[in-house]
Amino acid sequence: MLGELAAPAFARSRAAALMSRLRVSLPRMTLIGANFKFSAPASCFFPRHPRCTTMADPKPLLLVAAAALIDVDGRVLICQRPPGKQLAGLWEFPGGKLEPGESPEACLIRELDEELGITISEACLAPFVFASHAYESFHLMMPLYLCRRWDGVVTAKEHAALSWVKPSKLGDYPMPPADAPLVAWLRDLI
Repeated sequence: MLGELAAPAFARSRAAALMSRLRVSLPRMTLIGANFKFSAPASCFFPRHPRCTTMADPKPLLLVAAAALIDVDGRVLICQRPPGKQLAGLWEFPGGKLEPGESPEACLIRELDEELGITISEACLAPFVFASHAYESFHLMMPLYLCRRWDGVVTAKEHAALSWVKPSKLGDYPMPPADAPLVAWLRDLI
């Protein structure tokens, strides 16, 4: 009986010793969310990968907020980029660039009014997932929010077209590289 108890304690102390050496040799990062706290070596968050930029050659970071508007039938609104704009003809989630000092929620409230003529409240925006994509001249970071309630009628004020699409059919629409990975999340979780 005593031998059975000693082995796990020894294993725990050996693991603790290894972890203390790792903490000294590797910087750590901690992510804190509403219902979780996760700590891991920084290398887990910033892996060395050929596509990753180095600190010697950083790209400017562009912050863009987007919303997946979901109607009562479970369809998601996507908007077609107008002719003459970069990535014209591709379908995207509505939203836009954050102004200096602006929160993503405030940005979406402003952008959805400008682009679609609807009014939303911050309480109706639920953070869902984010996309991170390196374009040639900048790196885009885009949080995607879910929104199921708004006031007004959705109209295309700045886009070539609008479409309400079932999540399972979103992959049928050509999207910018930053938006495309979000489709799987919507398909699997809505």
